[in-house]
Amino acid sequence: MTTPNDRYVEVQQSAEFAGLRRKLRNFVFPMTVAFFLWYALYVLLSAYARGFMSVKLVGNINVALVLGLLQFVSTFLIAWYYSRYAAKELDPVADKIGADLAGTAVPAAREPQEATTTDTEAAK
Repeated sequence: MTTPNDRYVEVQQSAEFAGLRRKLRNFVFPMTVAFFLWYALYVLLSAYARGFMSVKLVGNINVALVLGLLQFVSTFLIAWYYSRYAAKELDPVADKIGADLAGTAVPAAREPQEATTTDTEAAK
């Protein structure tokens, strides 16, 4: 008789789970390094290139302000890109592994449908 613990160990040692972890690492590590380097560049420029960072671009807007705002933009872009990547590459595999572990079938991915008047009325 297999215990639930044995099933989890079996899944953890499976090639499918190893592939899922590899896909996650191949996304997360390079993206983390890239963002850290971008942030470190901003900090180093702020500390050691004050003349460059204080160059006015338009009115009172200088290079430091633009690069600082780009930090926020890059954070949101990375989060958006990760959510797309996870939905396409990671979630289907994770759902299959979870369903296999639970002993249920994975429902086929459905395309979103436009709401009809009957759907809207039924929801009320």
